[in-house]
Amino acid sequence: MTDTDQITKYRRIGLIIAFLIFFLDQASKFVVMQLLQLPARGQIELIPFFNLTWAENYGVSMGFLTASTDFQRWALVALTGLIGFAVFLWMNREKAKWDIIALGMVLGGAMGNIVDRARLGYVADFADLHIGEFRPFLIFNVADACISIGVVILLARALLIREKKDETKDDVQLDES
Repeated sequence: MTDTDQITKYRRIGLIIAFLIFFLDQASKFVVMQLLQLPARGQIELIPFFNLTWAENYGVSMGFLTASTDFQRWALVALTGLIGFAVFLWMNREKAKWDIIALGMVLGGAMGNIVDRARLGYVADFADLHIGEFRPFLIFNVADACISIGVVILLARALLIREKKDETKDDVQLDES
């Protein structure tokens, strides 16, 4: 298998991951909203450190860019759609397997949240991880978790992992005297 075939395979895997995450995100929101009726119930206590707690997120991460009008809502849909498209383009140009997988996670999560915002006017959040009253995370959903994990993988790889340099290229003679 050539390098090009391998990269094409990874990109296909990245798209499959994106669509699986999108499906899992939308399926989990259907279960929480329709079957469990969480919007009407408000909260369901599951275990001492995890509840299902209903939250409607009208902004983006940590409440930034809150959309309070229809124009702002659709502008946010357009902005996040452009960002999602940029991630898709990046994924289709990327050559590193783990970066492609991480970008697939980000893309799948972005698609899930974009669909929510377009369909509902907000992003449906429900996962409430806590330690007693301490909540190290805001209430989130499957899409948010996948976006966060994908970004952490990208950052870790960019900051901590160096790709092996092809030694046949860029050979520089330091001693030219």
